[in-house]
Amino acid sequence: MGTLDSSSHGLSLRRYGASRGSHSHDHFQVLIGLDGVLDLEVEGRGRRVGAGEGWVVTPGDRHDFESRNGSHCLILDTTQDLWAQCAGRAPLAPQMLALARYLALCVTEPATSPTALHQAPALLLEAWGPALPNGRRRAIDWPGLSDWARSRWHRPLGVADLAAVVCLSPSQFAQRCRDEQGVSAMHWLRAQRLLHARQLRDRGIGVAEAARRTGYRSPSALTAAMRRSGGAG
Repeated sequence: MGTLDSSSHGLSLRRYGASRGSHSHDHFQVLIGLDGVLDLEVEGRGRRVGAGEGWVVTPGDRHDFESRNGSHCLILDTTQDLWAQCAGRAPLAPQMLALARYLALCVTEPATSPTALHQAPALLLEAWGPALPNGRRRAIDWPGLSDWARSRWHRPLGVADLAAVVCLSPSQFAQRCRDEQGVSAMHWLRAQRLLHARQLRDRGIGVAEAARRTGYRSPSALTAAMRRSGGAG
């Protein structure tokens, strides 16, 4: 029977053992193997889910499950109708195991990447292949990405860091930033840093402390950046 380890944003980690379980539910259930092999029987049809493999159980389908030697799976419970297009076929992405392991880490340690957790359903949907209608692209949570960067001004950040958070390549992220924000990725990042510094100054925080919190190398560097952008230091 499956046991729940932890969950976040519709995701959970479950361990399955030799005891046979059986149930149905009123939502889609997406299973991705992390280790071991899970034996499924969905409406009388058998399926084995190993590491990096996945399956979609549709609402109302009775499914039996067991793992004689133990299995660990990432589970997504969702009501999103797009998953109906993925039912009955395995994921297409060869990097599914790496994605599932990363999301499993985010479930157990949510501070790793709240943005990745938020995007997890879309990331997993894309991994099943082209299921999004009309060529629609997965949205980037720009406010969430800004919050992520704000908590990391103490270390150097680059385009590759931002791209990794939203699970895109650096070139893909750079193009999306130009398309959606109208500026280069580094310009966007610098603007977020400066915006945060301005907000701190507006709250009455001194320039030296604002510079420290937002990663400027010195108070004069922050003052110069604010003047260049047309504001007082």
